[in-house]
Amino acid sequence: MTDNAAVAGTARPTAVIAAVPVLTSVVPSTGPAAGNNSVVLNGSGFVGITAVMFGTKAALGYTVDSSTKITAVAPSGTGTVAVTVKTPGGTSNSRPYAYAAQPSLTAASPSQGPSSGGTTVILTGADLTGATAVTFGSTPATSYTVNSPTQITAVAPAGAGSVAVTVTGPGGISNSVIYTYVTPPSLGSLTPTQGPTDAGAGITLTGSSLATTTAVHFGAAPAAFNVLSDTTVAATAPAGAPGPVSVNVTTIGGTSNSLTYTRVASPSI
Repeated sequence: MTDNAAVAGTARPTAVIAAVPVLTSVVPSTGPAAGNNSVVLNGSGFVGITAVMFGTKAALGYTVDSSTKITAVAPSGTGTVAVTVKTPGGTSNSRPYAYAAQPSLTAASPSQGPSSGGTTVILTGADLTGATAVTFGSTPATSYTVNSPTQITAVAPAGAGSVAVTVTGPGGISNSVIYTYVTPPSLGSLTPTQGPTDAGAGITLTGSSLATTTAVHFGAAPAAFNVLSDTTVAATAPAGAPGPVSVNVTTIGGTSNSLTYTRVASPSI
């Protein structure tokens, strides 16, 4: 009789049972609601993958890098969903993945500053929490602080012209608001170059980049003024002692060079 338990010269086949995959982390664990971003799944047992799921949605695509790592493309979504991996061995445990709203900007205040940078700018908008970058054109802000979901305080870097300011966060890149760099003012002439010691003499200042003038000084004394154009400012000289005094203009772009105005004492009788 033949022994059914064993047959000489043959080996009994061993059944292979696939292990249930284990998911340990999802990096990053937050992404844009629009999806289409890369997410790395770490764990074990990633053999024979049949699906990578973000909640009820399948990943837009995935690559099995090794038995412990998968790179997936997240689908669109909202809220927080459970990420899982499926193999012949079963479905893994889940890890949370949160969809973040795209940040948006409504204003930058002030909206202009000197080309040398250094201006503190308040950015207002929505969904600004978790910001990872604030950019003025192609240049990162010198520094920034997220004050709340609706406000960021940033320090403008050096720059030129008008640039688009954006905020990058887990939800993507915001729309832009415009910030304008103002060049430093320059004075070329004063007309007239001398006047009385008492107040009231009208002085015409000519130069460049004068449109944003915020102050005109005769020495340390401020003067009343009226901006006529980007090249011309009309000022009223304040009273002062006889002799020369330095005149300069301050704008959003900085303080100009100085020109000399001479006060002449009235003749005595």
